[in-house]
Amino acid sequence: MRPDGSLRPALEDLLGTGALVCDLHSHGAGPLSAQAAAAKAAYEGTADLARAVASSTSGRRLAAMGFVEAVAIATEEDACALVPVRDGDGAFAAG
Repeated sequence: MRPDGSLRPALEDLLGTGALVCDLHSHGAGPLSAQAAAAKAAYEGTADLARAVASSTSGRRLAAMGFVEAVAIATEEDACALVPVRDGDGAFAAG
């Protein structure tokens, strides 16, 4: 969010979405929407994911607050084989 309370598009959201779209698309997902294709292209076109996110507004803000390592952890790919799934009560459980 911006200081005035308005929403700020986040690079990490775009790239994270692109990573998911790439993975789903490689497993035979159907045709992509324009938005999904744009996110996929942004992800595939980013040579150094960690550097891109670290230099983004959010990455710089987190670094200034002392969370440099959190940015690096957030850009790790294929770091976990578990996917959280919401149960009937809205709680998350390992899927």
